[in-house]
Amino acid sequence: MAFKVKIDFVSDVMCPWCAVGLHSLLQALDQLGGAVDANIHFRPFELAPDMESDGEYIIPHLCAKYGISEAQVKQNQAQIAARGEQLGFRFDFREDSRKWNTFDAHRLLHWAGELGCEQQLALKKGLLEAYFTHNRNPSDPQVLGEVAAEAGLDSAAAQDVLRSGRYADEVRQEESLWQQRGVRSVPTIVFNERYALTGGQPVEAFVEAILELQMKEG
Repeated sequence: MAFKVKIDFVSDVMCPWCAVGLHSLLQALDQLGGAVDANIHFRPFELAPDMESDGEYIIPHLCAKYGISEAQVKQNQAQIAARGEQLGFRFDFREDSRKWNTFDAHRLLHWAGELGCEQQLALKKGLLEAYFTHNRNPSDPQVLGEVAAEAGLDSAAAQDVLRSGRYADEVRQEESLWQQRGVRSVPTIVFNERYALTGGQPVEAFVEAILELQMKEG
């Protein structure tokens, strides 16, 4: 019988290490194959909750936030892009890339999660690719509707969610919950509500964590 694993993946669409961590996790689950029955639930975290609607250019934003130089930002981006390439995920960091408000993206992910884990995963992957690979704006309702359709979801239903303001309270409650549980950085990946990894871990770290958990619980 496959070992059942519930995975709470706390992350933001704007977080490059979240893209790295997710694709590492997915490769780990592929390696473990039928031995593990995993359900991934994406939980909201906003890196820039006060971001204005027109966003900010990434490089000056990161320079100001972390007190580092433009050269350091670009060096970090190159390292992240290299990690992504190893995992089959393409980052395209540009001079005109911007940080955006992601609250509506989290509302849409919450809606997709109510449809099922597979639907939420498809939307999450689509949003990460839209932003990091194609430089699309995930705060734009039209883009969100298009990404939902590309992920196999009902675009009209997605647009209705966005227009209605639904799931705003649920997203805020979940954000507060995970902050109360001590999440201060993303990605934070929690297995069966008892074992956590943080950051863009390599594939091997996820395999090891799941096997260790299986030994303790199996």
